[in-house]
Amino acid sequence: MIAVDWGTSSFRAYRLDAAGQVLDQRSAAAGLLACGGVFEPVLARQVATWDDPTILMAGMIGSRSGWQEVPYADCPAGIEALAAGVKEVAAPSLPGRRVWIVPGLAHHPVGAPPEVMRGEETQIFGLPDGMSERGSHCICLPGTHSKWVQLEGGRIVSLRTAMTGELYSLLRQHSLLAALMPKNANEDGDDEAAFLLGVDASRRTGGLLHHLFGVRTQGLFGSLSPAQSPSYLSGLLIGHELQAAGTGTGPVQLVGSAALVRRYQRALAHLGVPTRCHGEALSSTGLHRLARVRGFTL
Repeated sequence: MIAVDWGTSSFRAYRLDAAGQVLDQRSAAAGLLACGGVFEPVLARQVATWDDPTILMAGMIGSRSGWQEVPYADCPAGIEALAAGVKEVAAPSLPGRRVWIVPGLAHHPVGAPPEVMRGEETQIFGLPDGMSERGSHCICLPGTHSKWVQLEGGRIVSLRTAMTGELYSLLRQHSLLAALMPKNANEDGDDEAAFLLGVDASRRTGGLLHHLFGVRTQGLFGSLSPAQSPSYLSGLLIGHELQAAGTGTGPVQLVGSAALVRRYQRALAHLGVPTRCHGEALSSTGLHRLARVRGFTL
């Protein structure tokens, strides 16, 4: 089968054998934003040399701005609920193939706005060692919009979103704080000491809105250099996210890119919370498990 993780900014495809092992893979800067609303030719081009009959996709490709909107499954939800909600899409340029999209998940907490995610659910059901089937687990998926998920006995019972990555990008590049930082954000270093100072600052009284102005004043008076300020800001925002998430005693399962996972692991370790780290490749495992539950040809 072919497993596809298709998000807003990236496209990743994996060719899997019947046991779920990756035979081949490819990635492209062909996220939804780059496709101009035309998705089938992109998929056909990326998988042209693979002849597998089943293509199962997850991520924002199933959103309102994707190929076809697939309704969310409601929490609490296990892998069976996700498998039941998979929808087939027409793909005439891929003869002999059947193309399917996995639903995302929605959580409707009492007295609070709804929470949603698309794509992260397949990573969660790809966790190793039977974690996605049993036990109680706190899972953090850092990103532009970080997700905090509670997994109980193989079912996702709740989720919470923090716009940490997006807020960091906006403040780093388009706010008053940016004037005291290096002009090119791509050249930002990773200053561990400054990052942990930011984590510590998040635990003081005053709140995030007050703490953010402290990034500027420390820059003005020289206690933060321009090179240190981005790492301090990152630590401050992540620290506030961790406080709001209520991580407890851990362990927290971290799933995501190596660079982001390292930052969250560093902050959690500084706060005395144990972690276990997992890479981004869980999507292919989760999609294979979904296909098996649904009874697709592997």
